[in-house]
Amino acid sequence: MISFRAFTAAASTAFVMISAGITPASAQNSTATEKLNAYVGCINSLSERTLDSRTRYFSWAPKSGPTGKERIIYGVYKISGSADCRKNVEAANAMEPHDAALEAAASAYASTASALEPLLKEADEYYTQENYKDDRMAKGRALHPRLVAAWEAFAAADKTLRAATEAINDKRKVEELAAIEAREGRKARYYVEAVMIDAQRLFRAQDTDRPDIEAITKALAAYEATVKSLEEAASADADAKVGSMYVSSAKSVLVTGKQLMRRIRDKVPYTTGDKMMINANSGWMVEGSPQRLLRDYNHLIDAYNRGSRI
Repeated sequence: MISFRAFTAAASTAFVMISAGITPASAQNSTATEKLNAYVGCINSLSERTLDSRTRYFSWAPKSGPTGKERIIYGVYKISGSADCRKNVEAANAMEPHDAALEAAASAYASTASALEPLLKEADEYYTQENYKDDRMAKGRALHPRLVAAWEAFAAADKTLRAATEAINDKRKVEELAAIEAREGRKARYYVEAVMIDAQRLFRAQDTDRPDIEAITKALAAYEATVKSLEEAASADADAKVGSMYVSSAKSVLVTGKQLMRRIRDKVPYTTGDKMMINANSGWMVEGSPQRLLRDYNHLIDAYNRGSRI
């Protein structure tokens, strides 16, 4: 199984675990899976920390750069592992089957991460040692455009590689679902996998800067129907081993998805308290927020990965 994190454009920095099963067809080509695992490994080890570092920096530094007059100066987070990522990408790129676009995306990712690691180390030392008190933030101002450019390059490379790996993941999941249906019909096992596919579609429909209420409503309807079918199939099959935690997590995603849809549809604003929690990375506590949906979606995936598949 392949798992990786996908950056979401929610109000605060957030990530989501996505699982990719290996279909019978893909299992026949272990090198293809090994190749993809190398790319996903880079995302798992570097993306969250790197993007969190940017969020931390801009939580105190103005977009135009630090002045030295900020009330609180947090600095940045360091990252590690870019050398391993680059080595693994180079090895994976040499494997068959070749995919020029995917390999280029992986190389760009490794390159931008490798450029950021020493830069973040330099910035971390500067701010941790409070050297800005000695040079009146001169180096901080000089570092700012370099950090911004490096983060932007990394974010772009991350988005491209993530999209490429997600496309492969999506194709495999659909193939796996079709194989299950061919072998067993639409029983509990089928609906467990279908719930994961529809939950991901719902999450993606809402994880955008400009949510399309029609697309969200359609994704919600499909997801709700699949969750209902799962419950019915599990009840009809005495041998089905669908855990109650999995079903409960699936329903939580549905409830929060509807709350978020209504907030978007009815243009319900966030209160001042809501905004404070969102900005403090506690948005999961706000009803009908992207962060709450993200948390519930992560719980669903955790339940799935712990063995809710039959």
